[in-house]
Amino acid sequence: MNAETATGAAATSETLYVAHEKLYPREVGGRFQRLRVATVLLLLGLFYALPWIPWEGRQAVLFDLPARKFYILGLVFWPQDFFLLSWLLIIAALSLFFVTALAGRLWCGYACPQTVWTEVFVWMERLVEGNRSQRIKLDRAPLTAAKLLRKSAKQALWIGFSAWTGFTFVGLFTPIDLLARELASLTLGPWELFWIVFYGFATYGNAGYLREQVCEYMCPYARFQSAMFDRDTLIISYDERRGEPRGRRPRGIDHRARNLGDCIDCTLCVQVCPTGIDIRKGLQYECIACAACIDACDEVMDRMAYPRGLIRYATEASMRGERARILRPRTAIYATLLGALVAGFVAAVVLRNPLGIDVIRDRNALFRMLEDGTIENVYIVRLLNKDQREHRLRLSVEGNPALHLDTDATDRLVAAGEVATMAVRLRLSAGPAGGQDVTLRATAVDDDDDDDDDEAHLTATAVTRFIAPPR
Repeated sequence: MNAETATGAAATSETLYVAHEKLYPREVGGRFQRLRVATVLLLLGLFYALPWIPWEGRQAVLFDLPARKFYILGLVFWPQDFFLLSWLLIIAALSLFFVTALAGRLWCGYACPQTVWTEVFVWMERLVEGNRSQRIKLDRAPLTAAKLLRKSAKQALWIGFSAWTGFTFVGLFTPIDLLARELASLTLGPWELFWIVFYGFATYGNAGYLREQVCEYMCPYARFQSAMFDRDTLIISYDERRGEPRGRRPRGIDHRARNLGDCIDCTLCVQVCPTGIDIRKGLQYECIACAACIDACDEVMDRMAYPRGLIRYATEASMRGERARILRPRTAIYATLLGALVAGFVAAVVLRNPLGIDVIRDRNALFRMLEDGTIENVYIVRLLNKDQREHRLRLSVEGNPALHLDTDATDRLVAAGEVATMAVRLRLSAGPAGGQDVTLRATAVDDDDDDDDDEAHLTATAVTRFIAPPR
């Protein structure tokens, strides 16, 4: 390789990477911006308020990992309800597929945490540093006392808001009133402090600095979204047939006579885009469907007295003059599956058994031979009361009429949310050789229940093995 070739290769390699340039999204008004602001206020309001809402002597939402209980309003979920969490995650994933097939990346533009927190950080930046042109001018200006003051005020807002976000996040796992007292007295545990700092720093970095880079490089959804799109998916589109050829012109002229389209090439749609793309080049994976470009373009069309909709939500089929189809096989399948999963989840939550029973065999001996020839098996039985009130549980055995259940007390009062442990002995004086399956049943026999109506009693069963020596 000669020197000229090497120089050319080096020059080519230098162009393969372009350093990231900070974006300065322009502020915009309009109906979609108002919808985004309302969504941000709703979601952040729920996030920051829910831990402080009391509910039956506790906070409304609490994921108590040490006690292995998840409290969500009036519901309590236990480790035995883990399948419900898996079910809920499947519903969330299918909902995302359904919404994407219908209307593209609405989740990204309005409800994604990255978008929501970035909106707040950009708002604080505008509050301190001014509008788009003022922020650009400030960043390019040399360091002065005024610039240092503005930058420090912005950082103070960012860091304070990030710290409060981390505190609220940890407050979903540790009772937030207890967390507040520990923070005030500087007695926070190491794990609580770690997660407050970690989540606060993640919020600060992602929403303050990375911003659109999270959507472009880190989020996998942007990469596989095209697999869920079709020609009838509602996406943000630029009407090229109406807008081209673009060009600047004074207001009030007959632009058609000058062979110009409706686009005046003001580039406002690019300036307001939080990811910095030009929607006029067509749909790009960086587009998060926030519709800021629609609001900006509609304002320009109003000023020029042109019809709105040069940039709008539309389908590929409608842009070609064809009829758009909302109901199609893909959306019908998604809707049917989603409806069935939601209905099944609601039924599972409403009809779930609030009682549970776990049986653990004694590991020291498979069985014991008593002096009178009776065979004895020993078990540890755990009775779980997932209900919101206490129950008196009665333990019984089924499977062999000759089996006798021996314990300190067959009735046990189990408080709401309590796990009671009992030592149980099953004895068999005569019967078939070898082992056999037996069922232990825990039945609620509360004073306010009708003892004559067995079907009205809550009950839980567990099958275990009774081991006997071969004859």
